[in-house]
Amino acid sequence: MSEIRSGMRIGLGTGSTAKHFVDLLGAEVAKGFECLCVPTSEATAAQARGLNIPLTTLDDIDSLDVTIDGADEIDRDFQLIKGGGGALLREKIVAAASTRMIVIADQTKLVDTLGKYPLPIEVNLFGLTATEKAIAAVMARFGAEGGKALRKKADGETFVTDGGHYIVDASFGRISDAKALSLALLEIPGVVQHGLFIDLCSDAYLATPGGTIKLSEHPKS
Repeated sequence: MSEIRSGMRIGLGTGSTAKHFVDLLGAEVAKGFECLCVPTSEATAAQARGLNIPLTTLDDIDSLDVTIDGADEIDRDFQLIKGGGGALLREKIVAAASTRMIVIADQTKLVDTLGKYPLPIEVNLFGLTATEKAIAAVMARFGAEGGKALRKKADGETFVTDGGHYIVDASFGRISDAKALSLALLEIPGVVQHGLFIDLCSDAYLATPGGTIKLSEHPKS
């Protein structure tokens, strides 16, 4: 909570780690802390409303002071893989509208090279087979070590995002050039967005057995 101050406009992330932050923020709001928040998913919005956290949208305010969110992977260049919770599109929109994005995660999410965790790719339902074929071609070009799968829920039904899209989880094993991969995926017409977060995160707090450590991005030359 050291990174936020009363009066801030805050983006609220999605996922198990972000959920803990929202709980902490709700406790502060109950004590008089003032903020205005934009949630990145319907689940986070419901949690925040239950805690009486004031909410708004990016249609009513066009920028945020900070977004606090988790990550599935983070490398030493502060590149992220996100989207395990299925909210990557809204998470990226909110992060991009924020002056700072701060990641909170445990130390196991810090990696030398992104890609061990499957990369979520949000896709339009129309032309799904053609889109999946194009994704497979990009995976081959970038030397993906695994396959891809349309995300399913526990009951076997296809997972649908808050925006009404599907998610293809692509297993790369190792992503040697995240920026190039990002561009290649976004060139596919049926791809709505993907879970590579590049040039968005500035700081990370990682939980370790010995306590929490903070990593800060070096200023770009």
